[in-house]
Amino acid sequence: MVDDYGHRGRRPGGLEKAGDYKRKEAGGFQKLKEEEEKLIEFGNRWEILGASGDAVSELKTLFSLADKFGYSDWIQFDASVVRGLAYYTGIVFEGFDREGKLRAICGGGRYDRLLSMFGGDDIPACGFGFGDAVIVELLKEKGLLPELNPLVENIVCSLDQDLQGEASMVATVLRQKGQSVDLVLENKPLKWVFKRAARINADRLILVGKSEWENGMVGVKNLATGEQYDVKLDQLE
Repeated sequence: MVDDYGHRGRRPGGLEKAGDYKRKEAGGFQKLKEEEEKLIEFGNRWEILGASGDAVSELKTLFSLADKFGYSDWIQFDASVVRGLAYYTGIVFEGFDREGKLRAICGGGRYDRLLSMFGGDDIPACGFGFGDAVIVELLKEKGLLPELNPLVENIVCSLDQDLQGEASMVATVLRQKGQSVDLVLENKPLKWVFKRAARINADRLILVGKSEWENGMVGVKNLATGEQYDVKLDQLE
């Protein structure tokens, strides 16, 4: 259907008037029979434009398969759906919550020639992308947004710009031991580092200082108790 739009350089203005193609308000979805009736009426308008009937045929097949798989109550035909990307070659779709209060949660479609645009072979494909902001709002509205308290065991930073590589080495050693690490990649003041440690709920701060490193050691500060000590890198657990 998207191909037919593009090749003829026209959009089906007014086609939505051939039936109730607007998104249904809260209260359930239309049954397969009603959708088929809308497709028939849409197909008649489509033929008036001199377009191929392949698009309508594909839509009918889709709804038929959806019915057989038990999903017909979850989909409805909407001729006004237009995706903003030009690589779609078939049916496009959008997903909504059942109450229909928010904009689309996700959207996508069929694209059979996308890979060839980048030098590969034409491979039939279908995909979609999510809108994370919409999902968050939906979870908030339904009281399903979890309270996450991510535990970061270590935050590692260097006390000297020239020790960034050494700080990365410390982070690697800890990660190899199965510990979670937040590595400060820029030369930030300690006040900023402590604020970040509190924000990410880190257990301890690993400081890579010049004098400590020359002695094969790093500084460790327990952020819960305030205890601070130096430890050899090979003994850092």
